[in-house]
Amino acid sequence: MAGPTVSLSLDWGEGMTFRNADDSPDIHLASSTPGVTSPPQALAYAVMACMAMDVVHVVQKGRHRLDAMHIRFHGQRAEVHPRRFVSMRLHFDLTGEMPDHVVTRAIDLSREKYCSVWNTIKDDVQLETSFSVRLTGGR
Repeated sequence: MAGPTVSLSLDWGEGMTFRNADDSPDIHLASSTPGVTSPPQALAYAVMACMAMDVVHVVQKGRHRLDAMHIRFHGQRAEVHPRRFVSMRLHFDLTGEMPDHVVTRAIDLSREKYCSVWNTIKDDVQLETSFSVRLTGGR
């Protein structure tokens, strides 16, 4: 049985720039324009956001305090075309009150079960994750 479908539209601007069409969420992409997201960067953002949303959900569902989270991405791309990502590294900096095992479980669940973006590309890309927790509340 098929799941939900996704339909999006892009309009070509000029050169190698594209922007969402009026019927799609806001995005602006370009091949190599400084300050404009490239398609590979958009993929990296999608992986980061997808996994981060899962981590927030699992941590908060466990009734742990999460005050802030910052995610860093480092990716390695192939030297020749297609210059796909061959590896990705994500580091989650969390601030709040949660034990390490909760964050480990949240990242593992995202990676193995919930993150649709990661699970779309996982067979071709090596993924490394790490995290740190800065405790709040005088601890």
